[in-house]
Amino acid sequence: MQYSKFSEQFKSDSGILRLMQDLGEAVNQNTAMQMLGGGNPAAIPAVQQAFRVEMEKMLAAGRAFEDMIGNYDSPQGNHAFIDALATLLSQRFGWRVQPDNIAVTNGSQASFGILFNLFAGQFSPREFRKILFPMTPEYIGYADVGLGDQSIFTANKPLIERLDERTFKYRVDFARLNITDEIGAVCLSRPTNPSGNVVTDDEIGKLHQLTRAADVPLIIDGAYGLPFPGIVFTPATPLWDENIILCLSLSKLGLPGARTGIIVANPEVISQITRSNAIFTLSPGRFGPSLATRLLQNQQLLSLCAETIAPYYRARSRQAIALVHDLMADLPVRIHSSEGAIFLWLWLPELPISSETLYQRLKRRGVLVIAGQHFFPGLNQPWQHRHECLRVTYASEPSQLRRGVEIIATEARRAYSQRRG
Repeated sequence: MQYSKFSEQFKSDSGILRLMQDLGEAVNQNTAMQMLGGGNPAAIPAVQQAFRVEMEKMLAAGRAFEDMIGNYDSPQGNHAFIDALATLLSQRFGWRVQPDNIAVTNGSQASFGILFNLFAGQFSPREFRKILFPMTPEYIGYADVGLGDQSIFTANKPLIERLDERTFKYRVDFARLNITDEIGAVCLSRPTNPSGNVVTDDEIGKLHQLTRAADVPLIIDGAYGLPFPGIVFTPATPLWDENIILCLSLSKLGLPGARTGIIVANPEVISQITRSNAIFTLSPGRFGPSLATRLLQNQQLLSLCAETIAPYYRARSRQAIALVHDLMADLPVRIHSSEGAIFLWLWLPELPISSETLYQRLKRRGVLVIAGQHFFPGLNQPWQHRHECLRVTYASEPSQLRRGVEIIATEARRAYSQRRG
């Protein structure tokens, strides 16, 4: 068969493809893999019970279940869900959000596939614009969603602050941040996937000012952040206005299989999202919004985030950090300050092998992590640091995490000993 140029971008071995294939193979083959690589949320009993109750109520409420599975929503998304979310955001945060400021998509990956191609790419024969990541590393799933022959991403290296002997933090290097005419939008995740970094209120405020001055949108990926699921362990203020595009998700609440992404933006952007939904998917799915609508209406969802989800992951984060400090105490490993999300970002300075080689060795030993090199979309300059990092999730079971970190420590020790030898 012959394929178009469009197909070329799907032939390469992308990081997100490898991640999802590794996860799928491990689950489907029921192997004894220590699953420390993926972004699957933990199975938190209280959260699962809340969604089970909603499902049972739906099954008992006349034809609510049949309507959910038997009807399309509009291309903008489920109206009851959108109305409930608009009411919550306006009442709780004082944002001027109406239903025409919100659209639903089939997951965050779909959201960014649409948004990035709306604001970047070929604008005219002489004008090509890009998405700027003000600080890397950034989410692995961004890297391959641009359509066309030319990369639509550019990125700024961060400042690295050593907080102590074992901990560091990335900060936006504003001295080198330049929003030129070739930039169509600025994007960051908050908390950052993979590092768990929460860009400070001061940093996000400066980015907001810079993007407004440049007349480009600031896209905030809040898949792990505010206002929900709220997996944030440090003070942070939710921010939105009509120059900000806030992307949310139901996945990290515990509904990854429902594939529900949410975009909060000005009505013009929402209209573009709605049209794209209609063309590419007809309409977004109804399952996730149907389960979450009543929890938004009675504000139980935010309580669940604050009282159950955030404390759960905060405790798991502390346990994971203690494990690394204990099992890798003899190694020069540093951990990015764990300020949110569900990952530890490990930095192994002067690692004699690449993180990709370490990933392969760990996979052969039954441990799945993600090599750091995949988390630097748009950073075209050489930087050794990107080959010295690993992303490790602490959402897995504690026994699985301990066994996985033990093997990571063994393989890292082996690599460093080869250099000394």
